[in-house]
Amino acid sequence: MASFSKSIAIVAGAGPGTGASIARRFAKAYPVVLLARSQASLEPLVQGINQDGGCAIGIPSDVTNAGSLNSTLKQIEQRFGSDLTVSAAVFNVASKFTRAPFLDSGAEFLDSLEATARGASNFSKAVLPLMLRAVSQAELRHPPTMIFTGATAAMKGGPGLGSFAMSKFAVRALSQSLAREFGPKGVHVAHAIIDGIIATEKTKDYNKDTPDAKIDPDWIAETYWFLHTQPRSSFTHELDLRPYCESW
Repeated sequence: MASFSKSIAIVAGAGPGTGASIARRFAKAYPVVLLARSQASLEPLVQGINQDGGCAIGIPSDVTNAGSLNSTLKQIEQRFGSDLTVSAAVFNVASKFTRAPFLDSGAEFLDSLEATARGASNFSKAVLPLMLRAVSQAELRHPPTMIFTGATAAMKGGPGLGSFAMSKFAVRALSQSLAREFGPKGVHVAHAIIDGIIATEKTKDYNKDTPDAKIDPDWIAETYWFLHTQPRSSFTHELDLRPYCESW
């Protein structure tokens, strides 16, 4: 395994599909730290990256719990050193997707908002100081970049999708505020609207008779890498990705 450097990429929500593709893409340039609720879900990805010559560690962490996330950051600093910096941070934690009439919903209505809005806030607060530390290091090739994975629901709330839409709207609003606050300080904050079904094992039977009807997670990862490589003179805050056949 290659030796660790002092600047890393960190991915929250590094499960199968988009998170795994993002992790593999950024591992071509940085040691990657992968966060998910379950260690078991991280192990295959960590092993695969390390076997391919990259550097990866996986840490089970609950981003909705600030104490858990702070403990995770301490573990990372113990591994990489107190002068650790973060070059790229991706918040890819999935919102709970349920479709139900609003009047039939109960206490679970806010579950999705809790996981994403609180999680995104905790994650940002934990990693932004390490990204600001990276800004002052002139040897970094690209500006430190924070990317939030969004969805169609970040732009419009559908019937029966109030909980899901609230969570996506909240993360989009946070990303805008952070971009306006930290962009002038040298941190690139971006929001990606993933408008369509992502091609994973779980979705293999969806629209299978239509070629290229699902979004390839590797191309999501390439798009995130493109965002990361933008210079300060040309930051993109928001972009969208969708298959050609998607209505919008």
